[in-house]
Amino acid sequence: MATAVTAPSMGEGIEELSLVRWLKREGEAVKEFEPIAELETDKVATELPSPADGVVIKIIGEEDSVVRVGEILAWIGEPGEEVPQDRDSPGKAAKEQIQIIKQDDKKKPEGGKKDAFLSPLVRKMLQEHAIDLSAMVGTGKSGRITKQDVLTYLETKGKSTSSGSERIEKLSSMRRTIAERMTESLRTSAHVLTVMEADMTRVMTHRKTHKPIFAESGLRLTFTAYFIHALAPALKAYPRANSSWIEEGLLIHADVNIGMAVSLGEEGLIVPVIRLADTLSLREIAHKIEDLATRARSKKLKPEEVRNGTFSLTNHGLSGSLFATPIITQPQVGILGTGRIQKRAVVISDETGNDALAIHPMVYLSYVFDHRVLDGEGADNFLNEIKNRLENWEQP
Repeated sequence: MATAVTAPSMGEGIEELSLVRWLKREGEAVKEFEPIAELETDKVATELPSPADGVVIKIIGEEDSVVRVGEILAWIGEPGEEVPQDRDSPGKAAKEQIQIIKQDDKKKPEGGKKDAFLSPLVRKMLQEHAIDLSAMVGTGKSGRITKQDVLTYLETKGKSTSSGSERIEKLSSMRRTIAERMTESLRTSAHVLTVMEADMTRVMTHRKTHKPIFAESGLRLTFTAYFIHALAPALKAYPRANSSWIEEGLLIHADVNIGMAVSLGEEGLIVPVIRLADTLSLREIAHKIEDLATRARSKKLKPEEVRNGTFSLTNHGLSGSLFATPIITQPQVGILGTGRIQKRAVVISDETGNDALAIHPMVYLSYVFDHRVLDGEGADNFLNEIKNRLENWEQP
């Protein structure tokens, strides 16, 4: 008997998903749990696993469309098998839904785009951008206007056909979400940057000794683990840095949940959250980092794993950057950027006060804070706490 592939629940409050693309086509064989489609919410991209072995006998959901949780997207079964149509099967609901849409289409005047079937998301997009329906061309079934139709219209509106090498690169829903949230954050928080230098000599010595030990159990000991291990207790020591600005005042968070920026290449960034980071050992943090980063890049994260962060860290030094000005993740009040660790000549003083030049591994710590919540002295005290923990690393 054929098995329905439905749009999964991706967390509380999420009712709609973007069906980005199909990884299998009609007639192709598929194994249970093998990825069959790619889905996105406004927070995370993920792969939809097949619920059964078989072949894809019918695809219903369209690529680049918005689907609702529970909606039937496809059917898996045996070659040549009919899609179930009996009253108690999920196929009945799907058929009735399609029939309603078709009847709706028949009621519309021919060519009457103003009366075309619109999903709630498409209707909202049209209203937000004040788009006249008469200017739209629907490419969906029965000429319906899809989300992608609106996006294409917005991208090409007012532009003439260009010659030469100019082209329009379509934006993914993830890239659009990043753009919206970054600009909204800049409008919301009073961003201020303060930068300090930390001597990583003790951290480097510790890592050199313990890296092979961690590797024996399959763990990579990254510098990000050290940064998070130093950052977490500093957030406990300076609770205003671990807060959110709300109408009633400052919401001081009891938990330290650190968001860790993970690069997805040209797709953008995603920020999975290491929860209760102040209660974790260096080994536990290293394990969390590897697990979350691996699943982020393979699109296996759950929506709840990118929520409820209280502070964020971005290790932009991985790409060679020395320091940067990160943008705060709302509704947090700060983000720490860590640059490339680089050997530099520094002045050191001995116990008698004599100065000398020495070559030490140094890193810039770029702390962007919300000036509504913290002033310069408070921000510098917090950043100094992180710096001191790195420079005086003593964990066994």
